Parts: sequence; C-alpha cells; structure tokens
Amino acid sequence: MPRRRTSLKSNRVNKRKRDRNLKVKSRLKKAIKKLQELIAKKDAESKTFISKVFSQLDKAAKKKIIHPATANRRKSRLTLKLRKSA
Repeated sequence: MPRRRTSLKSNRVNKRKRDRNLKVKSRLKKAIKKLQELIAKKDAESKTFISKVFSQLDKAAKKKIIHPATANRRKSRLTLKLRKSA
C-alpha cells in the first residue's frame, strides 16, 4: 500500500483510466463480433455497420486505448472479410 499522497492519487487516477479503457475496449470487441456475424450471414446491414466500427476503432486509437497500427490492421482485415463475402 502506498504511503505518499501522490502515490495514492495516482492509484485512484489509474483505476479510473483503467475502468474507462476497459469499457471502450469491451464495446469495441462487441461491435467487431457483431460485424463479423453480419458478414457471415451476408447481411446488407454490414455495409452500414462497418462505418460505425471504423469510427469506434479510430476513437480508441486517438485516445491511445489501442495502438493506431492495430486499429488500421483491424480495419483492413474487416474490409477484406466484407469484400470476400460480397
């Protein structure tokens, strides 16, 4: 257990940030899974839903929750899957 006030405060801040990051990551994972299911079903809605997923990926990368290269790689792979299914 930290003794200094700055350490205690940094622990509180880190916990807040961790909770926020986990929330964003879980929302992103759910959206990607939903998109993959739509692609597998060859649903027409997948073409409109992919822009929402891209937006979430870009926002997470902008906030440094995920690495920007990771966001770009996921966007690329999702686009390839969508094109293959069409």
